Amino acid sequence: MTFRLPQTLRNLLQNGSSITKVSSRAVISVTGSHASEFLNGMLASSIPDAPKRPFFSAILNPQGRVMYDLLVFSNHDPNGRPGYLLEYDARPSEAGPLHDILKRFVLRSKVKIRDVTSEYDVWAAWNSQEASVATPNDWRFAQSGAIEPIYPATEENWPWGRKDHVLVDRRAPGMGSRYLVRKGDKPSHTSSFEEVSSEMYTLHRILHGVPEGIDDISPMTAFPMESNLDIMGGLDFRKGCYVGQELTVRTYYTGAVRKRILPVMIKSGDGELMTTRFSSGLDIKPTVLSSSAERVPRPRGIGKLLSSTHGVGLALMRLEHLAGVEKKELDLRLHSDRSDSSESYHVEHWWPEWWPRKET
Repeated sequence: MTFRLPQTLRNLLQNGSSITKVSSRAVISVTGSHASEFLNGMLASSIPDAPKRPFFSAILNPQGRVMYDLLVFSNHDPNGRPGYLLEYDARPSEAGPLHDILKRFVLRSKVKIRDVTSEYDVWAAWNSQEASVATPNDWRFAQSGAIEPIYPATEENWPWGRKDHVLVDRRAPGMGSRYLVRKGDKPSHTSSFEEVSSEMYTLHRILHGVPEGIDDISPMTAFPMESNLDIMGGLDFRKGCYVGQELTVRTYYTGAVRKRILPVMIKSGDGELMTTRFSSGLDIKPTVLSSSAERVPRPRGIGKLLSSTHGVGLALMRLEHLAGVEKKELDLRLHSDRSDSSESYHVEHWWPEWWPRKET
């Protein structure tokens, strides 16, 4: 099992300090005296309340499927009243508008919900030197395969940062930081950063193994642990009741995590990285290598390609397939989305350097 970015991909890492405006993101403001309690009943992670601080989370449906993955920022209005700003993928999906979902659960809570997308731009910034620094974590491993990061409990060491409108992106080491700034502005301290395209941010995410938004975490169908929300710090299995809690906790204690999202390389028949852009949702099918055909049972199920660019992507893969590949029993092939083509491409996965290792 390889826990290192393949050498052939290291030249894809962006050199120096980079910043980009993240497209397709929207922002919702949640304020009011019951804001923390309201969000605690909606989100799959615990809500830091005193003082309010940023964090990563998700909203699930009652069946325990992901509707939205969220980056939550702390905020104070001009009068000094605290609240939250929820950043999410606003493209149309099966989940429906987030604003409407939240409003449906307000009932008698003293909460005000506003779409403030017109007031903010979302920026991501990172430094290439951060990519090689693996922030140390302790991990809790469940029998089901779920994995939880254990963060320091003190306010001073809050892992996601302590400033309004700024979030230290702890979904993976090297991801950098996220900023909400007034429309038309840039984060004030990033004047020396190179502004790059949003596609380069997608590449940055893929190389660090971080799924995000509706292309990677399919609304209403994705399970939170299969989408790595547990490892990235977006789930709390011990908090009070929230939407989707029952199935999530049951899976944690008595179920099994059978799939994970991992980064992959997409190669042609001669072993070169493909520069073609592939559609999200293409099938990745396992085949038994001829030399081991007699002793390997026919593999079940298929994987799915998610985000992709520059010959790399994120893919939702069955763990049994990955084990077969690592034993050199299976080969993974991505099948073309062209109806007139039977072409397929070789798929190679790797485990990100930060992926938690269970001591044996």
